[in-house]
Amino acid sequence: MSARHSRSPAIITATVLLFFYLPILVLVLDSFNASRFAGQWGGWSLHWYARLFQEPAIWNALRNTLIVAFSATAASAVLGTAAAFALHRWRSRLQKVHYALVYTPLVIPEILMGMSLLLFFVALHVQLGLVTIFLAHVTFCISYVAMVVLARLQDFDFAVIEAAQDLGANHWITLRRVLLPMLAPGIAAGSLLAFTLSIDDFVITFFVAGKGSTTLPVLVYSMIKHGATPLINALSTILLAVTFVVVSITQRLTEE
Repeated sequence: MSARHSRSPAIITATVLLFFYLPILVLVLDSFNASRFAGQWGGWSLHWYARLFQEPAIWNALRNTLIVAFSATAASAVLGTAAAFALHRWRSRLQKVHYALVYTPLVIPEILMGMSLLLFFVALHVQLGLVTIFLAHVTFCISYVAMVVLARLQDFDFAVIEAAQDLGANHWITLRRVLLPMLAPGIAAGSLLAFTLSIDDFVITFFVAGKGSTTLPVLVYSMIKHGATPLINALSTILLAVTFVVVSITQRLTEE
């Protein structure tokens, strides 16, 4: 006599997934709603997507977001990879402190980091703008890149580097033709993750952004206060699609 399987885990899982993803599904559907009000269905329409191209503030915010995201990702990729290599290659008491400094931005509350960075910039009399947003994003993006690359280094065989040096390769050739190609999937995955987090960040950016340096998340917050819900639905749907694509690529690179 076979034991009956309980349906409770399946029901709980379905309920949790519905709770998480139903609001997102409603948002996507409302972005195609011709009516201005979410509670009233006016038929399928791409009107709000067309309106996005007539809003210069959105495109200026998108430009600022991409400038910060690309620059912060590039800086984080270099610094994060170097930090991961140093943490894995050399072990000492000082490295434990180094590891704690790299790991701390992953667990510290964003509002605390945003406030501390704001006070730091104000104390140094640094004018708030794209530069301060860039520096703030680098502070937490480095940690994500370092952790992803460090995981990649766990299975790295340094005997390959020693073999290349025995064959006459100098440090530059070893780095360019051996080390970086083998770490490329981890670096790419960490960089894509940092890029996604930089684009989506609101809390830290809200504190360190200045006049004329509004990014998309900050602009969306401002639009919500003025009731531009349909435009936000269309914009959020596009950002959601881009985010899913980037995350999918990151997962595939990590699994290689």
